[in-house]
Amino acid sequence: METTTVLIIGSGFGGQVTAINLLRRGITDFRILERRDFMGGTWCQNSYPGAAVDVPSPLYSIASEPYPWTRMYAEQAELRAYTDHVVDKHRLRERTVLGAEVVGADWDGEAWCVRTADGTLHRGRFLVNATGPLSTPVVPDFPGLDDFTGARFHTNGWDHDVDLAGKRVAVVGSGASAAQVIPAIQPEVAHLHVFQRSRHWVLPRPDRVFSPLQRRVLRLRPAQRALRTAIYWKLETRVVGFKHSRRLLKVLAQREALRHIEAQVPDPQLRAKVTPDYTIGCKRIILSDTLYPALSAPNSTLHDRHDGIERFDATGVVTASGEHLDLDVVVFSTGYDATDGLISHDVRGRDGARLADVWHDFPRAYLGTSVPGFPNFFVVTGPNTGIGHTSAIFVIESQMHYLLRAIGTVLDAGAASIEVTPEAEEAYTSMIHREMERTVWHDGGCTSWYQSRSGKVVAMFPGFSFSFRRLARRFRPEHHVITPARERIPA
Repeated sequence: METTTVLIIGSGFGGQVTAINLLRRGITDFRILERRDFMGGTWCQNSYPGAAVDVPSPLYSIASEPYPWTRMYAEQAELRAYTDHVVDKHRLRERTVLGAEVVGADWDGEAWCVRTADGTLHRGRFLVNATGPLSTPVVPDFPGLDDFTGARFHTNGWDHDVDLAGKRVAVVGSGASAAQVIPAIQPEVAHLHVFQRSRHWVLPRPDRVFSPLQRRVLRLRPAQRALRTAIYWKLETRVVGFKHSRRLLKVLAQREALRHIEAQVPDPQLRAKVTPDYTIGCKRIILSDTLYPALSAPNSTLHDRHDGIERFDATGVVTASGEHLDLDVVVFSTGYDATDGLISHDVRGRDGARLADVWHDFPRAYLGTSVPGFPNFFVVTGPNTGIGHTSAIFVIESQMHYLLRAIGTVLDAGAASIEVTPEAEEAYTSMIHREMERTVWHDGGCTSWYQSRSGKVVAMFPGFSFSFRRLARRFRPEHHVITPARERIPA
């Protein structure tokens, strides 16, 4: 079997940024494995009505790949066009295997053997898992769900063949995707039932369409860099509230969110249902000017946790209050297995150690990227690399400083493998969770998808994004075991 230098699992922004950086280093022998029949990840897969980014587009883009965005917060079609632009510019399609759903990866002592669902084996000296945390959608196991005869689907796999016009529709969930779907479909449906498990803080969305003159100016690199820099530093100040000053967070953000509710939700009962009882920032903050008006519309009903779904039947749902609701379509906006299920396929490292067992208590990795006992293995957007205030792409690009140094160390020395030491990973993880105790994600009074089953906050990095970049840039050889080619460790 031919051995590729690098195998990349996933073709979203994580896989694209990895591939671009490999090409820059002169490593052209790599292959991208994509489980779907198209490339692009999140913004090609999520095509639900209203889908858009919630980070300003000039920052939510690859630093070396600026783009003439039409608006501050790009919508899904433009994000997909940007993704296609990046993929085509760097000719990544010819290095990608589509329909390659990875089911397992094993270290054989010299390389990684990756198995796909169709039985194909791929072998690579290095393995980069770039599947991302928002790739495995979750649908709760409601009683009677299989008895429902209407249409049902997750926002991650929107069924565009289903016409919602004049239909009785339920949206199950109230997070970021639901907040975009609800206003997009509310005007066309006969009645919209929204099932809210938990309340979310909502802030106004400062979107704007760029004028033709602004777009011409923003095609100039100096203007692009200036806008990107200004946005970055403005967003970075949010960490002061998330970690260092709960009072500042409440004064500046929570008061604005309360004013937003007061201005857009006239009904006191609905206002009580949508007002959270925890500190803003504990859960993901939603940006929307249209959610509350949609929930307040005459054809919308918000069911809170006291009136949730008891069970499904053939024609709809029975709520906790005993009411039967006839439904034609059910849309699940119920999130992803983004913590404990961060990597859905089986990964086995040295001596057959299973990554799932190593992560039994909670997912953990040095710089969110490397795991002891798993040589030449790297996770893009791994544990504690999530960012609640700025662009995830900035963090991905930061990981590249470490990942490329590690791979380069092996290739330049003619070595066999590199892996982080248990001591270095333990020290890093302990530091992360010690710092996490000071954040709103830890003690903000809520339970969120940022947490694993153990209660550890494993989705977020507890600090400034430039602090993470500084850590990733400083490659520490003493934190690693580099195995010479003549002393390869057997599988």
